[in-house]
Amino acid sequence: EAEGCAPCEPELCPQTRGCRAGLVPDRCGCCRECGNLEGQACDAGPRSVYFGLCGTGLRCQADPRPAGRRAEEEDDEEEQVCVCAQMPVCGTDDVTYMNACQFREVAFSRPELRTRGRGPCRTAPIIKVPPLSQVKAEGGVCVFLCEVFAFPMALVEWRKEGQDVVLPGDDPHVSVQSRGGPLKFELSSWLQIEGAGPEDSGTYRCIARNSQGSASASAVLGILGADRLTLGLMLMMSPPPSLCPLSPVPLSTEELSSYL
Repeated sequence: EAEGCAPCEPELCPQTRGCRAGLVPDRCGCCRECGNLEGQACDAGPRSVYFGLCGTGLRCQADPRPAGRRAEEEDDEEEQVCVCAQMPVCGTDDVTYMNACQFREVAFSRPELRTRGRGPCRTAPIIKVPPLSQVKAEGGVCVFLCEVFAFPMALVEWRKEGQDVVLPGDDPHVSVQSRGGPLKFELSSWLQIEGAGPEDSGTYRCIARNSQGSASASAVLGILGADRLTLGLMLMMSPPPSLCPLSPVPLSTEELSSYL
């Protein structure tokens, strides 16, 4: 028995209700109490001492050190919190939960809710970050970014409006790179055009496809020659024209009433 604990009499244990993270042993190891939820402080050992034990599927570990912590606090003991393995779960409500612990919290008040399996719910591609339209000087480098979420993972391709070729094709100054991330089940794809010329102006489209469907987003690229770029800079630096004449011409009462 733990220090300060009376002999165990299970029939005297209080009833526990509303435990969204399940039941865990109390400090004396006799009764059952509510387990701590994800993000709550916890006791790292096998017994509840002060904060309590983590609930089902959770483990007690050091909380990531918050940003901006003072140097004199570096030697302080890190707080322990309940964490859950970050494996997405698909519910029968077609909602993707970040992990099984979050699913269990919701399912506690919705007994009919079940899981379809590990991983996010199957979904058609969703473009999280679409490419942005831009204007560049002739000879510059243009880069379009497209970030896509999908499960199963999507395939991403780039096309230019009015052309049937999937980029980069055989154009040596156009390249496409793709990689997973920044988050799980996401894909980032870049279209890069080096030494852009007037013929590169146009609308570019990012197209994502998987077995569930497709999605696309487009952006416009404008290329300015040196002469047009110089003119544009001059216009930007010129003061705006006055909206009113410097010497107003007085109006008669009849002329003034005609504007009212």
